[in-house]
Amino acid sequence: MTRDEIYDHLAKVYLGKREGIESIQPKKQPLSWLVINIVITVFILASVVWGLTAFLTQHDDLLKSRVIFTLTNSPMRLSYNVGDGMPQVKALSIAVPSVDVKKFKRVNVSLRGLKDGNPKVLKIILTNTKEETAVYYLQDLSNRWRDYSLAFEDLNLTDWEALRDISFVVEAWNADKPTGTVLIDNISFSN
Repeated sequence: MTRDEIYDHLAKVYLGKREGIESIQPKKQPLSWLVINIVITVFILASVVWGLTAFLTQHDDLLKSRVIFTLTNSPMRLSYNVGDGMPQVKALSIAVPSVDVKKFKRVNVSLRGLKDGNPKVLKIILTNTKEETAVYYLQDLSNRWRDYSLAFEDLNLTDWEALRDISFVVEAWNADKPTGTVLIDNISFSN
C-alpha cells in the first residue's frame, strides 16, 4: 500500500470520510430573515429614543414639582397659655429671607400638637412688605404629624415678591385647651 492509500483508509475508518461527496456549501439565508432583523432593530432603536425622551421630560416635571425653598430644617415649638389672663393670643413669627416666592404656587407646613395640649385650630398669617396680610385657619390639628399645603390663589396677597414673614397664632377662642404645645416643621414653598 502506498502512503496515500493508507491515509485514505485511515480517513475512512476514523473520520468517516465518504467518497464522492461534494464540498458542502453554506445554505443561503432567506430574505425574510433579513427583513425580520431590520424590523427588530428599528423597533429597539425607536423604543430607546422614546424611552429617553419620556424620561427626560418626566425628569423635568419632577424637578418642577419638588420643594425648592425651605425655611426650617428642624421642628419649632409654639408653647402657649391662653387661659384666663392676658394675652389671649400666642404667636410665633418666622422671617422670610428676601427671596422672590412668586415663582412658587404653594406654601407647605407640617404641624403636630403634643399630648400636654392641642389647640385643634391654628391661624397662619402671611405678611408682605406692603403690610398686606393673608389669613388662613389650619384645622383638625392632632397629636400626629399632618401636612398642610396652601395654594397662593387661596390667599389674598397681591405681591408675592416681597413676603416678609409667616406667623402661627393660637387664639383663646379657637383653642380646645388653654395650654399646650404645637410643633411646626417643613415650612416650604413649592410648585
